[in-house]
Amino acid sequence: MPQEKSSKSATFAGLALAGAGVAHFVRPELFEGITRSAFPNDTARFLKINGGLETALGLGVALPQTRKLAVVGLLGYGGYLAVNAIRNR
Repeated sequence: MPQEKSSKSATFAGLALAGAGVAHFVRPELFEGITRSAFPNDTARFLKINGGLETALGLGVALPQTRKLAVVGLLGYGGYLAVNAIRNR
């Protein structure tokens, strides 16, 4: 039973991340400020890139077959965001 609960939690978290990714396209103004701090040049382009990455990674986390690879992708994505935020301070 604990593994089933963990799997449901991971599925929910993945779908939530995918929803946030889709929201980048539906309500980009919600993400513009934070995206601009990490990507001050061509913010609109990176807003779409980040939305696409979050959608794909979220769906990957939601599916048990791709979860491990998607988590590795999330770690890389987190590093990518952190490096750009620090570099553009």
